[in-house]
Amino acid sequence: MIITLTGDNDHSRKAELERLVAAFIREHSDMAVERYDGEETDAARMRESIASMPFLSARKMVILRSPGKQKAFADAIKDALHEMSDATDLIIYEPKLDKRSAYYKTLKKDTDYREHAVLDVAGLCHWAVAYVKEQGGTLAPGDARFLIDRVGMSQQLLKSELDKLLTYNDQITRDNILLLTEPTPQSTVFELMDAAFSGNTKRAFQLYAEQRALKVEPQAIIAMLAWQLHTIALIKAGGTMPADQIAKEAKVNPFVVRKTQGIARKLSLDTIKGLVADLLRLDMQLKRTSIDADEATRLYLLQLANI
Repeated sequence: MIITLTGDNDHSRKAELERLVAAFIREHSDMAVERYDGEETDAARMRESIASMPFLSARKMVILRSPGKQKAFADAIKDALHEMSDATDLIIYEPKLDKRSAYYKTLKKDTDYREHAVLDVAGLCHWAVAYVKEQGGTLAPGDARFLIDRVGMSQQLLKSELDKLLTYNDQITRDNILLLTEPTPQSTVFELMDAAFSGNTKRAFQLYAEQRALKVEPQAIIAMLAWQLHTIALIKAGGTMPADQIAKEAKVNPFVVRKTQGIARKLSLDTIKGLVADLLRLDMQLKRTSIDADEATRLYLLQLANI
């Protein structure tokens, strides 16, 4: 068995590694598991491990974490796999792979290649509802979406929040989500931009105040606004391209693209350029002068609302 685990979904990738290792240990014991990290172990030692026979067990499992960081190992991957002992199960754990490399192409072709992609919002909702059910609890799909909008799309963070909510009450409700979770800066920047571009100054200022109450500094909010404007510009440049295609080519989460398309449609490219220039000017002023950061940021939000 030769398995490659890769992809941007940290939670899913780590969970599968844990399942594979646990299943092997149940049959062969943890004494038959060898682990090596490409950050610390040289290519020769990793190749020796997968080529050697197990000791005091019928099989062994070798886990290589980011072995491609050792160039000598990546360059000799075909030979390393060919030399592998028949009594060895190998897991190559590579969170990031350069898909232009020969190393990636060999892993894709000659191993059981399993890429764990980040789930979109629909997939996360389905996963969250199923996960809570597995734990003996209940979560409505609408409340799952509310939680995702509130804390973001990190599956690992969502699991932690769900575990916390389940500890409080196995019936997860919107009221409990509001009580026990805090909105992440990234989740509310969408609302902040939406409110501003909709001309809802009162709501935009309220969201800004909430961020400041969470001790998010004006400079951090400006950085998030810059990130959002960058995404808007990418969507605008994509024209009539579907959201998934824009996300793939721009290397942006599809959920972010879909949620931002409404704003992008309202703005001309010249307007976006002007907003970016004004935000840059604001950022420079905050770094070089002693202006009131909160007042200056609120004035920028007012500018967005008046477009």
